[in-house]
Amino acid sequence: MTKITIKKGDITKEEVDVIVNAANKSLLGGGGVDGAIHRAAGPELLEECRTLGGCETGEAKITKGYRLPAKYVIHTVGPMYGRGKGREAELLANCYKNSLLSAKKHKVKTVAFPAISTGVYGYPKEEAVKIVFKTVKDFISKDNSLDEIRLVLFSDSDLRLYNEVFGE
Repeated sequence: MTKITIKKGDITKEEVDVIVNAANKSLLGGGGVDGAIHRAAGPELLEECRTLGGCETGEAKITKGYRLPAKYVIHTVGPMYGRGKGREAELLANCYKNSLLSAKKHKVKTVAFPAISTGVYGYPKEEAVKIVFKTVKDFISKDNSLDEIRLVLFSDSDLRLYNEVFGE
């Protein structure tokens, strides 16, 4: 049975098999979670990302974790709220679904996610967490290959919101 853990923390310090990066389309680093992951992983991450040819919104690509405690980083590009031609919810769900499928494909057991698209990309947190809840629950109802899905949040208010929606 896949365990869902919700916690406040720094995703770059999570001791899991893979962390998910809320990346931009270039995969070459940026602000927020993306910048923090690139800084913590070291310059080798940027070098590997340069070979990937970017990533489309909702898709996911995997790299090594380099200097991170995690063995791998799955990079996914969340939608910018209001710029997805009405497909924002589908695209955000795809970020989580495709990241989980990538984790399964690479036979990892533990994966940690940040709150994708809820920072500078402007996705309303209340709406986003419902999409996360549905996508994660749908995945684990069909697939128990992962031991743990960890949702790592930046603020106390995000933690409260996720705990409310996930009913813990």
